[in-house]
Amino acid sequence: MDTKHCAVDGGVDAIPAPGPRGTTTFDLIVPVDLDSVEDDIHDTVDTCTSGDPRIVHELLNRIHPGDLLRATGTLVQPPRPGEPARLVVDALRVLDTALVPVLRDMVMDRYGDYCIIFDADRDQVPVLTALRQWVGLADNPDTITRLIDIHERMNDGDA
Repeated sequence: MDTKHCAVDGGVDAIPAPGPRGTTTFDLIVPVDLDSVEDDIHDTVDTCTSGDPRIVHELLNRIHPGDLLRATGTLVQPPRPGEPARLVVDALRVLDTALVPVLRDMVMDRYGDYCIIFDADRDQVPVLTALRQWVGLADNPDTITRLIDIHERMNDGDA
């Protein structure tokens, strides 16, 4: 089995889940810079796990979806073809926290270079860039595109 020590920066996809024997598992969404690639490549999702009690406690009590983390550890290749590799985390650093409180019933989605957080209990939709910079609050899901258009015009100097 091949292993490789590495560090990965990415956003937490969902609430970390407790695993067997005091471990925890979580997924990091690693954004792809769409301007630097020619092909239509999607973000990658790296599955991570840790058994370090300090990291497990941090993940289960203080980490929320949307937080930007640097996970350092050993990338372990899967025992069978077709299964994903897993990063066994031995060091964790919070690079940035989510700008909006994320509750258990929220869903994060991606619109190109933007992240959208849907909450079934609210009409308003928080919009952030893929790098977790605040864009604004759309009045409802139908106005997300308008908010993104305004943000892009302002950044291009057209507004």
